Amino acid sequence: MSLPEHIRSRLTLPAVCAPMFLVTTPELVREACLAGVVGALPRQNARSIEEFERWLAHIRGAIEEKRAADPAARLAPIAVNLASKMAPEDFEANLSLCERYGVEIIINATGNPTELTRRAHDHGMLVWADAISLRFADKAMEAGVDGVVAIGAGGGGHSGTMSHIALLATIRERGFSGTLIMAGAISTGAQIRAAEVLGADLAYLGTRFIATEESGADPAYKQMLVEETSAGLMYTPKIAGVAANWLTASMRRVGLDPDQLPEPEGGRMGYGHLPEGVRPWANLWSAGQGIDQIHDIPTVAELVERLRREYEAACRTVAM
Repeated sequence: MSLPEHIRSRLTLPAVCAPMFLVTTPELVREACLAGVVGALPRQNARSIEEFERWLAHIRGAIEEKRAADPAARLAPIAVNLASKMAPEDFEANLSLCERYGVEIIINATGNPTELTRRAHDHGMLVWADAISLRFADKAMEAGVDGVVAIGAGGGGHSGTMSHIALLATIRERGFSGTLIMAGAISTGAQIRAAEVLGADLAYLGTRFIATEESGADPAYKQMLVEETSAGLMYTPKIAGVAANWLTASMRRVGLDPDQLPEPEGGRMGYGHLPEGVRPWANLWSAGQGIDQIHDIPTVAELVERLRREYEAACRTVAM
């Protein structure tokens, strides 16, 4: 395993609450960190840099308050998802804020991570980069990232198509010695343990954390995650211009026919081809295949405690 000890020692569970567009709130990140799971905040969810700073201050304040009350508490690091394309002054402004409020990990989701990695390293932060394929994993490694988020088949959002079993093994075989994070279709503690067995340091959970009290998802979205199954998912590029798993029930909810979806313009990312008022992630909702293991909408604290019990039970089973 190649997760730095100064991070590993502060986790109650080898897991990350993934950054999710429009869904992740500062409250979700706060509760994840307080529960001992890496909490990742998407910068793009804040409407301004001033709001972004308020969010970071809120999260950091809660962590320090908990640390003062319980010095032995395991309080996980804050991560921030930043865009790879910014003006130099925007890079500096955002990374300086991250450094000021103790952010330890920067996550790159799209684009070339080279410049972001260089700048984040200058501020003393680790960089993880999403990879939905070996091609993107190779680019991340070439950029010198500290961690690769290997997104296998069945994930929500921008999911890959390669099996986790092959994707993780091949990244390691290609010489990557940094932190390896398995993402896609993970909703239980046993699946978190399975990620470790496959060679990952951490598991990345997105969809499971959407269905929590602290997430910013529409209540109808959360309920849909409880009621629907993976049979109701469609892997298609026709919603946002890149392939992802989408809830067909959410398509019907806004008047779209899953069998006759409009075609994206020129194969580019975007939603200009969709009817007026219909927006990916705002009222068209994605989910991973781990939806089959989602049956309720707990608090983050309750969810992490349940995952921890399941994880420990799985560890005992494997050890037998």
